[in-house]
Amino acid sequence: MYPRVLIDLSKFRNNVKVVNKRLNNVGIDIFGVSKVFCADKHLSKIFVEEGLAGIADSRISNLSKLKDYPIKKILLRIPMHSEIEDVIKYSDISLNSETSTLNMLSKEAIKQGKVHGIILMIDLGDLREGFFDKDELVKAAGQIVKLKGVNLVGIGTNLTCFGAIIPKMNHMCDLVRIKEKIETMYDISLKYISAGNSSSYYMTEEYDLPHEINNLRIGEIFVCGNETAFSERVEGARRDVFVLEAEIVELKKKPSVPIGESGVDAFGNKPVYSDKGDMIRAICAIGRQDVNVDSIIPFDKNIEIIGSSSDHIILNLTECDSKYKVGDIISFRLKYGGILSVMTSEYVEKVFIEE
Repeated sequence: MYPRVLIDLSKFRNNVKVVNKRLNNVGIDIFGVSKVFCADKHLSKIFVEEGLAGIADSRISNLSKLKDYPIKKILLRIPMHSEIEDVIKYSDISLNSETSTLNMLSKEAIKQGKVHGIILMIDLGDLREGFFDKDELVKAAGQIVKLKGVNLVGIGTNLTCFGAIIPKMNHMCDLVRIKEKIETMYDISLKYISAGNSSSYYMTEEYDLPHEINNLRIGEIFVCGNETAFSERVEGARRDVFVLEAEIVELKKKPSVPIGESGVDAFGNKPVYSDKGDMIRAICAIGRQDVNVDSIIPFDKNIEIIGSSSDHIILNLTECDSKYKVGDIISFRLKYGGILSVMTSEYVEKVFIEE
């Protein structure tokens, strides 16, 4: 059935191997991020088999599916108070930035007879999660040291995801200084400096990072084959792990500009069209309810995506060498947002293949 997404497990495994080997060579281990594919068991299993240090996800419901996997589970998103019981039950480590949440994690961990790992997050300018005041973070570290049921295992930061701030050496040095301050002040040893996500990967190739930087949370490189600071392809990685297929349901010659008085579309936007004369227009049976249309790229470079509605994508096939017909399948490469949407959509079939 279509639409469907083909997921090549061999190519995904290749990407995990390439990145894991590179980072292990410079003393950095990996928390494999599973959120983009909803912690699918086929792909998560590869993280385990390739020896990653942990599986990280933003949703406890995803981590709960992996409860029997012999690997550390890390909750990426700051825990909600309403999910504290499940955070302790299904994750080994969580990223934190709120002292009230730390107290709740402590109480629940004691109740469940567990010791839960804490990574304190520092906001170094991207303005997403983390303590912005470094002294406040150091104070929170002291609070954790006094609490039972929780153990401060490291510090971390997130860059690029919200503010698009590119990781630099000054960020890495800041992390090291904060780690050293916490260790000296409280006479403890921290296991992790988790220095970001796929956007920090480029630094491992261009710089000699401080040896204290020993963890990255990697997701996009595995699924897209590119780092995210500059969207450059990672050498040896595949960019076609996920391929979206959609069926043509209408193929007709029509004008390029709608006829009549123009209002707003189904999403409240007022579209603007260029007059390119008559064109061969195809409709594929897939739309915004299924995929982030801005994050798909036709493999046929002569296909132009004109627009979309909730359940249609309209394509311009005028310049195509291939003679498409109704019932033919159009294939698309997926960017990160495209993968996230099709893997979340119940309307897109997931087909796993292995070459």
